Amino acid sequence: MRKMDLRTFSALWKSLRLTVLLLCLWPVPGMAQSTAAGDVNSSSSSAAPASLNGDFKSAIVIDAETGLVLVANNDRQRRQPASMLKMMTELIVLDHLVDGDLKMDEIVKVSANASRMGGSQVYLKHGEEFTVEELLHALAIHSANDAATALAEHVAGSTIAFVDLMNMKGMDLGLLDTEFHSVHGLPAGRGQKPDLSTARDMAILGRELIKHPQALEWASIKTAPFRDGKFTLYNPNKLVGTYRGLDGIKTGYTGSAGFCVTASAVQKGKRLISVVMGCPSDRSRATETTRLLTYGFNAYRQVAIIPEAGVALPDPVLLKGGKKKQAIVGFGESLTVSVPRNREGDLVVHNRLPDSIQAPLVAHQEVGRAVVILDGLELGSVPLVVLEDYPKGNWFDRLMN
Repeated sequence: MRKMDLRTFSALWKSLRLTVLLLCLWPVPGMAQSTAAGDVNSSSSSAAPASLNGDFKSAIVIDAETGLVLVANNDRQRRQPASMLKMMTELIVLDHLVDGDLKMDEIVKVSANASRMGGSQVYLKHGEEFTVEELLHALAIHSANDAATALAEHVAGSTIAFVDLMNMKGMDLGLLDTEFHSVHGLPAGRGQKPDLSTARDMAILGRELIKHPQALEWASIKTAPFRDGKFTLYNPNKLVGTYRGLDGIKTGYTGSAGFCVTASAVQKGKRLISVVMGCPSDRSRATETTRLLTYGFNAYRQVAIIPEAGVALPDPVLLKGGKKKQAIVGFGESLTVSVPRNREGDLVVHNRLPDSIQAPLVAHQEVGRAVVILDGLELGSVPLVVLEDYPKGNWFDRLMN
């Protein structure tokens, strides 16, 4: 009898522990939930980007607006970026201009070191003077190594100090596999280390650079005068003007790096950025870039997420200080987003709203945002608004509500 009592007690104790555990795990009313109300789909799975083979060592295509990766092949393989590295040189100079630390008409005096830079150049002479804007044109259009060096020395005092700025900026941008050792991308000399980067990091860098409108303006120029018209700048990017919508960004070539290019193009209102590294020829660089971009543009379709403004959310929002206890909230605008084909089912709409809103409120006043998410990236958003007036209540309304 005593053994039976112990077994019974043990069973009762296990049952009690299970009940306590369930009570602890049960959601408490009013507790904020991780998934927002109104989700189109709560799937968190992310589809891998397409992997296209081609006449390159590594490649990537991304959506310039969201950063979504559409195509990737060895995109984190570290290789020498050659002159694509100059995107960082240009970016830092442009950032200094935006911050007011530099002016376009500021005079730069060419050093002996800058005048000795080989490769692509505009033949700067020791002691010559040019404006920052003139040297930026030579850098961005002609990919001039001597102009890159002169600008770097003017901004930071030396190329070594400027390289430190490049690596600091790279860390800020999340260039995880990149290390800069020069301001131009020429092959490393004796005792020097080579510049290293990846297709992924170059795409991120290109995406950041084209946030400056001048960068795309210069990258899309085929030829331009320099040194009062005595010298002509030539854009080495032969895709400019031949592929529809292509307006940049930067080519590169050395024997060890192969032919490379970070390209950007717009079609049907969508901007993509592609990178190829390690192509065996200028021709294959152009062919593979156009193929990747064409694939990327055709990988999208337009999806109407919110067909019209004024559609109410299924659940009202708690209203404080008003004549009513709840407010009806809806979408303030319609929304259509570009989505990679066959990814429509992975879209999530997060209705970002506070737990409660405060009266008084007028019709169409914004109280939150509806955000469309894919793989953690925001594809678009619209305001969430109250759909009618909610005046402030009297003391009795406020007491009751």
